[in-house]
Amino acid sequence: MRRKVLFLCTGNSCRSQMAEDIANARQGESWEAYSAGTQPAGYVHPLAVRVLGEIGIQHEGHSKCADEYRDVAFDLVVTVCDDAAENCPVWLGKGRRVHLGFPDPARVTGNEEEVLAIFREVRDDIAAQVNELLARAASTT
Repeated sequence: MRRKVLFLCTGNSCRSQMAEDIANARQGESWEAYSAGTQPAGYVHPLAVRVLGEIGIQHEGHSKCADEYRDVAFDLVVTVCDDAAENCPVWLGKGRRVHLGFPDPARVTGNEEEVLAIFREVRDDIAAQVNELLARAASTT
């Protein structure tokens, strides 16, 4: 049986979306990943979708509110931004909670290549840390 993990950030437009897709693509045999926001933006950033596609991951989700998962028993909740870590809904505290902070690539300014480079860097950091966390969590339970 696959365990359930929720990646939580504020807007659910970049970091948590990337974490969900990467976890499902690379750890899907052990984990069923979801993502949500404490204050969802209502869209997924196009550059997040683009950089996921560059590594062969097709994004198909949408921005979701954490309240949508009120009745889901998660084995692990991972906050991916400081605001979500501070404002994580109490009802999500049933499973283990971990914080992995990543900078918000949507806040970067510059030309298209500079911004795209930051999205790629954040994507790669998320991939490395999420894969390590889920592999370690799967082996300890």
